[in-house]
Amino acid sequence: MQPEAVEGLIQRAERLLERLEGLLPPRREPPDFAACHAFRWQRSGERGWLRAVDFHGRAGLDDLLGIDRQKGEVLRNTRQFLAGLPANNVLLWGPRGTGKSTLVRALLHDLHPQGLRLVEVDKADLVQLPEIADTLRKRPEYFILFCDDISFEAGDPAYKTLKAMLDGSLATADSRLLIYATSNRRHLLPEPQEENLQTRVVGTELHHGEAVEEKISLSERFGLWLAFHPFDQETYLRIAGHWLERLGAGPLDDTARAEALRWALTRGSRSGRVAWQFACDLAGRRGLGEVQG
Repeated sequence: MQPEAVEGLIQRAERLLERLEGLLPPRREPPDFAACHAFRWQRSGERGWLRAVDFHGRAGLDDLLGIDRQKGEVLRNTRQFLAGLPANNVLLWGPRGTGKSTLVRALLHDLHPQGLRLVEVDKADLVQLPEIADTLRKRPEYFILFCDDISFEAGDPAYKTLKAMLDGSLATADSRLLIYATSNRRHLLPEPQEENLQTRVVGTELHHGEAVEEKISLSERFGLWLAFHPFDQETYLRIAGHWLERLGAGPLDDTARAEALRWALTRGSRSGRVAWQFACDLAGRRGLGEVQG
């Protein structure tokens, strides 16, 4: 081959390599785990990396009202974890706005000085749980992998990955890593009515059908399983009053109570989230002088 032809091939190869380098994600330096407390798993194609995020949790554990039992159980489990003692993965389930996600973030708010770190993982990225665990291996901090508002459909590959990791069958088990998940569904999967028709009674025992058993098999792999429920009226009003005080907007007087109840009625919910939203609205209007505090 002539030297000119060889030179031309080399130049084309160099241009091709430059184009390929432009398609690859940039090299990611490990985040500063000492300075940052919250992270997200960022994914691009088959590659993933940890990205530090600003954490400005507005609520500490003392701000969470109406969920004392759930708060106590999760706090105890997390303290065991931070002490290097056996602890469980946690599933928090129940209606929207009842404090599930807020409770997990409040743990980070209060316990990050003790080495707690939070890594949020989207449901679509759960298939990379082994890679995430491998990235965090040998770190001195204690990590909660937080999967917020998850549910699965039949055959979802993320379902199988999560199930395997909770079961400890993957070579990723780590005493400094737990999974905390929230869901509106008790068993994380849809439960069609016809599946309940497969349930049968044998002697004095109730036996579920195979489809139901498969769904239960995932949720039962969480060692701590806590239900959240809608708030009653007085608890909702107590939460609204608490946030008004925290926002420096004065007390929840009789006029504000009536407004808070109308606010909840228009949204069809007396959740903690609705109470916070009402408090923000009223605090803002009081700040503008539109209403008296």
